[in-house]
Amino acid sequence: MNRAGLQRRRPFRLGLAALAAVTLAGCTTGGAGGEAAGNRRPQLERFYGQKLAWKACGELRCARLTVPRDYAHPENGKTFVLPVAKAVADDPDRRVGSLVYNPGGPGASGVSDIKADGSDAFGDAVRARFDIVSFDPRGVGGSSPAVKCAEPDEQDDQEEGEDDHEEGEEDGQAEEPEPITPRTVPERARALAEADAETAACVRSSSAVLPHVGTEDAARDMDVLRAALGDRKLTYLGWSYGTSLGTSYAEQFPDRVRALVLDGGVDPSLDWRQRALSQGAGFRKAVDDYAEHCAEIAGDSCPGATPEEIGDLLDDLYEQTAHEPLPVTDEDLHEVDPRTLLDVVTAAMYSPEDDWKDLSRALAAAGEGDGTEIAELAESDEPATAGAPRRAAHGARSAENDDEAIVAVSCLDVPHPRTAGPYWKALGAAERTAGVYGTSSVVDELPCKNWPAGTTRPHRVEADGVPPVLVVGTTGDPATPYEEARSLAAQLPGGMLLTYDGLGHTAYGRSDACVQHAVDAYLIDLKRVRPDTTC
Repeated sequence: MNRAGLQRRRPFRLGLAALAAVTLAGCTTGGAGGEAAGNRRPQLERFYGQKLAWKACGELRCARLTVPRDYAHPENGKTFVLPVAKAVADDPDRRVGSLVYNPGGPGASGVSDIKADGSDAFGDAVRARFDIVSFDPRGVGGSSPAVKCAEPDEQDDQEEGEDDHEEGEEDGQAEEPEPITPRTVPERARALAEADAETAACVRSSSAVLPHVGTEDAARDMDVLRAALGDRKLTYLGWSYGTSLGTSYAEQFPDRVRALVLDGGVDPSLDWRQRALSQGAGFRKAVDDYAEHCAEIAGDSCPGATPEEIGDLLDDLYEQTAHEPLPVTDEDLHEVDPRTLLDVVTAAMYSPEDDWKDLSRALAAAGEGDGTEIAELAESDEPATAGAPRRAAHGARSAENDDEAIVAVSCLDVPHPRTAGPYWKALGAAERTAGVYGTSSVVDELPCKNWPAGTTRPHRVEADGVPPVLVVGTTGDPATPYEEARSLAAQLPGGMLLTYDGLGHTAYGRSDACVQHAVDAYLIDLKRVRPDTTC
């Protein structure tokens, strides 16, 4: 899946504060942790019976949750320890319970998100009635262990290689930039080699962890968290990839669901190729929406007078940077190659209200031959969107392991071909339907070719007995196209679809009062949304 894809728009890359330890209790027979004890193996009771040791961490409360690394063999002693944080309900006397949320990814740290005021995305009424809780999924962020794909000395070697490459450029020996769409035999061989090296680095560093970081196990962790929070049933909101986590929970624990909101729905019935093509088409449409909106509304600040002019400018820039990177005026920035340009453009599609103005200004400068503003957007430490592309430009590094985790979870969750042929076949279809936005989605799947195999398969939702689930879909969503939300709602028993007629990635937590009112009423009072409701 295009690694630019399944993340919501909020910034989340902040350092973690010290988190408290957790106490493992013995078996329990009552209360939230023991209400379904008859359905669990005895080996899981010590996890379900644990009590979270909350400690202050700024304005929040923090703890750590211990879960088995392998649910098939919980007795082997191997575990994940997951950071958890919560914002306590503003009106404790009217408290309904806990509301667990996942900000997206896969690979987004929920703890970092909530520390970056992620709970502000929820309406006042919801914050008054619920403790807002988030956590780092297994293998992600502050999880111990976490997925790592390179040892520190390997990173140093990589950085030295980049320095050598820059010296080669000064000597006039620079290689032509790597193309977004590998067409020739050498280009495809290079793309495969880079993908294989990426996979090998992850296996070398995290072989013991990689088979256990899939969404199905992370959803089981949420049930352990539910019990540790003292809730008999789960109230949950997931953005983007978080909808996959919520869907998996509904399938495994339908009788333990109180309310699920899935915003930016991911269709579990799609295979890897369908997902790549769907997302590529979503970004292609979003860029067209940007060009149309810019030409009609932005006026002089737009890099073209018509949508066609803007499209032509982008095509010219992709072609130009494929032969020679755009120069920059700041010596601390890297010149702009095609992938950097693509990453900046796709990242801007997540939050039109925040990012389109900056993108327009940067594209206008690039059209005049100056790539500085594009490079500045690419190198931003805290991009305006949490959906910053997986392949950060020229070695810009995240403070956490979201780059590694998004690959690890995506590749494990969705089976991929073990030979190169199907990828190259999909590449042609992607280019015809979505241009560089489609082909980049396919190329980003290549590391999954040699990834350790998971157990999940594309399937229609099987969640008999789950109460009505609210799915939110945005008509102009680039990363999780609206058709996927509609399909997901149709697959869920009693699934309800709330349509947001707008642009950008996901809907709840933005400025639309209609979406907020409908979601808040469902979360608090379980009020159903009528069919065909559109905001």
